[in-house]
Amino acid sequence: MKNNQTLRLILGDQLNSEHSWYKNAETNVSYVLMEIRSETDYANQHIQKIVGFFAAMRAFADELRKKKNKVIYYKLTDKNNKQSFGKNILSLIKENNFTHFEYQLPDEYRVDQLLQELVNKLTITHSVCDTEHFLSTRDELGTFFKDKKTFLMESFYRHMRKKYNVLMNGDKPLTGQWNYDGDNRKKLPANHKPIAPLLFNNDVSEIANELATTTVKSIGKINSLQFIWPINREQSLELLSFFVSECLPLFGTYQDAMMPNEWSLYHSRISFSLNTKMLSPLEVINAAINEWEKRPNEIEYNQLEGFVRQILGWREYMRGIYWNKMPEYATLNYLEHTEKLPEWYWTGNTKMNCLKHSIKQSLDFAYAHHIQRLMITGNFALLAGVNPEEVDAWYLGIYIDALDWVEITNTRGMSQFADGGIVGTKPYVSSAAYIDKMSHYCSSCYYSKAKKTGDKACPFNSLYWNFYDKHESKLSKNPRIGMMYNVWRRMEPAQKAELLEQANIYLQNINNL
Repeated sequence: MKNNQTLRLILGDQLNSEHSWYKNAETNVSYVLMEIRSETDYANQHIQKIVGFFAAMRAFADELRKKKNKVIYYKLTDKNNKQSFGKNILSLIKENNFTHFEYQLPDEYRVDQLLQELVNKLTITHSVCDTEHFLSTRDELGTFFKDKKTFLMESFYRHMRKKYNVLMNGDKPLTGQWNYDGDNRKKLPANHKPIAPLLFNNDVSEIANELATTTVKSIGKINSLQFIWPINREQSLELLSFFVSECLPLFGTYQDAMMPNEWSLYHSRISFSLNTKMLSPLEVINAAINEWEKRPNEIEYNQLEGFVRQILGWREYMRGIYWNKMPEYATLNYLEHTEKLPEWYWTGNTKMNCLKHSIKQSLDFAYAHHIQRLMITGNFALLAGVNPEEVDAWYLGIYIDALDWVEITNTRGMSQFADGGIVGTKPYVSSAAYIDKMSHYCSSCYYSKAKKTGDKACPFNSLYWNFYDKHESKLSKNPRIGMMYNVWRRMEPAQKAELLEQANIYLQNINNL
C-alpha cells in the first residue's frame, strides 16, 4: 500500500453528504462505517431504530462508492467485526498500514470519550474536524450565558435568529414579534381529518433478517418490506418537501394537538433525517421560509415561526445544554425519584386511553410527537416518581430520532425536571384537564376525566396533587407554580387526604392501571 494512507471514521449519525470530506474522491483516503454491538446494546432499542440507522448507513456507503471513494463497511454479522470502534480501528490500522486517522466530532459524550481514549493509544497521527451540521458550536451556549444564573431558550433563539439573519428586519424580528407560541396550541376539531403522512416503502428485509440471527434485543414491530422512514438524502428531501407544501400551513396551529389513531398529524417527521445529518438544519429552515414566501396567503406566519423555533431555537439550545452540562447532567435527580417504570410502557396495555394510544403508536412507528412525549408519557412518569434513568432509557430506546444529546436534555430536563430547572422553568405536569383540552383521548377512556377520587377516577387527577404535596419543600417557592400551592393549601383536610389516599392506591397498583 502507498505511503500516507488516511483512515476516516464515519459514525451512524454523521451521514452528511455535503461535508467537505467528500468534495473530491481521494485515492489515499479510506472511509469506514461500522454496525457494532456497543451501539445496538446501550439501550433496549426499537427494531425500526436499529434497522433505520443500518439502512441509512449502508445507503450512504453505497453513495460514497458510486463517487469513487474507498469504503470499508462492517456489517453487524461480519466475522471480522470486533464490535467496537476502538478494536476495529486498531485492527484496520495494523492490517492496512494507515499512517493517519481522522474523525468528526461525535454528538454523544460517551462516544466522544471513547474516541479520545482511542487516539491516545495510536502510534500514528490523527486529526478531528467538525461535522459541519449544527448552527452553533459545542461551547457557544455556555459562552452566550456566561455569568448568567439561568439559561433561557428564548434568549438563545433570538441570538441564533440574529446570527443567521433568519426572519429578521435588521436587528428586529420581521413582524415586530419574536415568538408566536401562543397561537400554536389549538385542539383538532372532532370532525377534522388530518392529511395522510408520506410513507416510504423501503425493503430492509436483509438487515432485519441479519439482526434476527443475532442476540440483539429490541422492542416494537417492523414491516421490513415496507419500511416507512427515509433512509437516504433523496428520500429525506422528499419528506421535507412534502412537509413544507402539505403540512406547514397547519403545523403551528395543531402542533400540540393529539388524536387517537392519528399519529403523524401535521408534523414534519424529519427528526431522524436531521439527527443522522441526511438533512442540514439550515436547508430545512430555508425550505420552510421559501414556501411561506411563495404562499403568504396560505401559510400564516405563526405556522412558519413555530417550526423555525423548533429547529433554530430548541434543537440548538438542547445541544448547547448537553455539551455545557455533561457528564454530570446524566446523573441529575433533583426530585430524588426512585420508582420503576410501569411495565405497560413496554406494551401499551393500560386502561388509560392517552397512554395506551401514545405508547402503542410509539411501538408501531418508533415515533410520537413532542406533546405526546412531554405531556402524556413524560407527565405520567414524573407524577409516578419514576427514576429518571429508567425514563431516559425508555425514550432513548423507543424513538427512531433519539440520540443521547437530544434525548437526555429533553427527558431528564424538560420532561422530568430532574435537572432542577436548568432546561424548564417549572415541572411539566398536568391533571386530566390539560390532556382533554389538547386531545380526543379522554372521551373514550375507561377512566373518568372529571373524577378525582373513587371508582374509575382518572389517575392523572390524584397523582397531580400528590406530586405537588410530595415536593412542596422544593417547588413551593417557584413563582410559576405558586398558584397551584395556593389552591392546594385552601383545600379542606379531608379532601386532601382523600386525594392522597387515591394516589397511593394507584401508585401501589401501578402495573394494573
